[in-house]
Amino acid sequence: MVGEGAAERGSRTLRAEGALKAIAAGPDRQERTRRVLEQALVFAGASCAALYTPGDHRDLLCLVESAGVPRALYGVRDSYPASGGSPVADAHRGGAAVWVGPEEFAGSAESRRVPSSGLSLAALPVRGDGGGCLLALTGHPDGFGAEDRACLELIAEALTCPVPTEAAEGGELRPTAFTLAMDSGRVEVGDGVLRLFGLAPGEFDGRVETLLGLTVPEDLPSLMSVTEADHMTIGERELEFRVLQPTGPPKWLRLSGRLLPGGEGRPTRLLGTVADASTLRPDVTDVARVQRLAAALATAGTVRDVSQAVVAALRRPLRADRIALAELENERLVVTVLDPPDPESWPELWRLEWRTEWPDAPVRAMPTLAAALREGRARIWPAGTGDLEPALADVGLGGLAVLPLPAGGRMAGACLIGWDAPHDFGPDERALLTASAGLAGQALMRAHAFDAEHELVGMLQRQLLPRRLPELPGAVAVARYLPSTAGLELGGDWYDVIPLPDHHVALVIGDVQGHSAGAATLMGQMRTALRAYAAEGHPPDVVVSHANRLLVDMETDLFATCVYVDLDMEAGAAWCVRAGHLPPVLRHPDGSTEIAEAEGGPPLGVVPQADFPMSPLRLWPGTLIALTTDGLVETPESDIDAGLDRFAHALAGSDPAHLGLLADALLGEARRSDDVALLLVRYDGMALRPLRESWSVWRLPEAVRHARRFARRTLRSWDVPGDTTDGVLLIVSELVTNALVHTDGQVRLDLALIGRRLRVAVADASPRTPAKPTSIGWEATGGRGILLVEAMSAAWGTLPVGGGKQVWSEIALEE
Repeated sequence: MVGEGAAERGSRTLRAEGALKAIAAGPDRQERTRRVLEQALVFAGASCAALYTPGDHRDLLCLVESAGVPRALYGVRDSYPASGGSPVADAHRGGAAVWVGPEEFAGSAESRRVPSSGLSLAALPVRGDGGGCLLALTGHPDGFGAEDRACLELIAEALTCPVPTEAAEGGELRPTAFTLAMDSGRVEVGDGVLRLFGLAPGEFDGRVETLLGLTVPEDLPSLMSVTEADHMTIGERELEFRVLQPTGPPKWLRLSGRLLPGGEGRPTRLLGTVADASTLRPDVTDVARVQRLAAALATAGTVRDVSQAVVAALRRPLRADRIALAELENERLVVTVLDPPDPESWPELWRLEWRTEWPDAPVRAMPTLAAALREGRARIWPAGTGDLEPALADVGLGGLAVLPLPAGGRMAGACLIGWDAPHDFGPDERALLTASAGLAGQALMRAHAFDAEHELVGMLQRQLLPRRLPELPGAVAVARYLPSTAGLELGGDWYDVIPLPDHHVALVIGDVQGHSAGAATLMGQMRTALRAYAAEGHPPDVVVSHANRLLVDMETDLFATCVYVDLDMEAGAAWCVRAGHLPPVLRHPDGSTEIAEAEGGPPLGVVPQADFPMSPLRLWPGTLIALTTDGLVETPESDIDAGLDRFAHALAGSDPAHLGLLADALLGEARRSDDVALLLVRYDGMALRPLRESWSVWRLPEAVRHARRFARRTLRSWDVPGDTTDGVLLIVSELVTNALVHTDGQVRLDLALIGRRLRVAVADASPRTPAKPTSIGWEATGGRGILLVEAMSAAWGTLPVGGGKQVWSEIALEE
């Protein structure tokens, strides 16, 4: 059985490995060195860590970088003789780690340089790039334990020796680089540095005082600590300062410098770069940061928007390694944003409670957090202070801030900010955290109410749209609806896919004027009306004309636009009718796109007796039909024609094999001030085309016999088995006889063979559906025909067709 301590130590090593791998992926090599050293403070319990590499003449091991408490407190030198007897030299020469415990360290010469006692020392060789040595010290009474040593070995393996940033001998400096001779104050700078200071190359005299004179006076003390050798320790440092501008506020610059020790005949030099930090430091003061956060929260509509605004406002200025924001719901923390978002960056408890996109965990699992929420005030734990539960301690090993988010007399949630390296919390930073927490809490409460109402609106909207699209023979359809986030009003966009007889399908998309409950109600009525008229078997122009007259008769102040496309799956052709709406966009199999030239009529509900002409569309297998509403293509900056051209261009560069991904990509750039409907249909062609024949039945005394003769001839040409033919002929006789006896007008007989199913359909001009008698006596002279059809058929029924009906029967053929 493994003890809890062993399990914790093993997890610490794994976390160290993960942290070092993440640092290794960073682009800046100099930055990586410092961050790797900081991991010795986090995972190995070191108080100070330093990296030494051989100097110019290889006889000195010179300090390159350090992290932790000031080195002077532990007597750490800037250099050690490579041939001397120090632990640093021993580890470098022998290629093996040197571990010095508290007792051994107390008896060594190094202890005379240290004002305190009880220190332990570790020196580990660093391989690669000429070699070097990692030095680590700790004041822990037990020194470096087994897990501490394992972590230090990982850190030594991850270290590389930085390369100075100076120009090559005889070469030119990079535009953003500089080199300063510390004894004379002469500086060589690249042209990019001069531009940042507002100087032309001919205006600079090579003196560092000239550059210092252009800086803001308040920043001079910090700059002087860098440019004077007595004040800057060896290693790399960073500093932000301001330079004066001819007009406007001062510009922020960032100096990254490395002080290299001098050799024989060579002065100590400061090498580094200067970069524009105005984009890296968007906020000048903490007051400006709070003001910017308040402005961002004022426009944040949803809980996710609020959370992202808080993360954007805090993480970079605070240089935090991770930040989480969560709502408080029924004693559970429901996380809304994690940064970084990958589970490996968060404690094990958080990973166990991962639900969908983010985790949510009970507050009782984190008693320290629960106490902070009860008190309602921000709590801060610097590195090494307080005993925190692992679920919180692992969020910020170098420092942790827990910010309860107050709102309306209660806690709306919490914000957790963690640092991996030891972090110093200044008074200004604490004030920033407190002010940000109050703003975030109020915004979170408003956004939560908005989300709840918006979800209700969205639910009502979804109830008016199709729950799912039907499966189509020879085609695939995908639809998307994107509600507007500009307020809580319902939208009027809709779409529909309506299966019709004989492998036809109607594609509909439309938009009702306005955004209100009235527009959404009218949208539902128009969708139902178009579906009903289409199911009656009317051609596309009649369907749209009926819908137009219906909307006019409703005497509403609103109008609607729509596109209705009747697609024939067997023939690969379609008829399109437009009513004031955008035309379909076709993507052909070769990748070219075409905005269909479909003649259009006025919007529905405007002109009572409007004409709605039909326009033909020719399709080939692989053709994509795209129907959308104006919310996707129209913007305030450009007209709708330009937006439609962009939409067609996006379709041309897309992959129609995955319609769902394509639909999501097309909606990715949609503005949210208007709702959007999108319908994509890829016509693939029917793999098995049905065989069809039709016969117009004339009202003659021998009409039924002629119909049977036509059916027998057709079945023989289709190689239908003879034992099935008699049953089919009986069904033909009964259906044709009923149509001739009980209706007036034209009668048509249709035969279709679809796979192993034979369909017999008789159309007439009467809308009345044949009634099946409940009982028939022996004396009855009629009523048995429909019972015979039911007995001989695998399925039968009726369909409305253009003011009349069609009675159909299907017979399953044996293999």
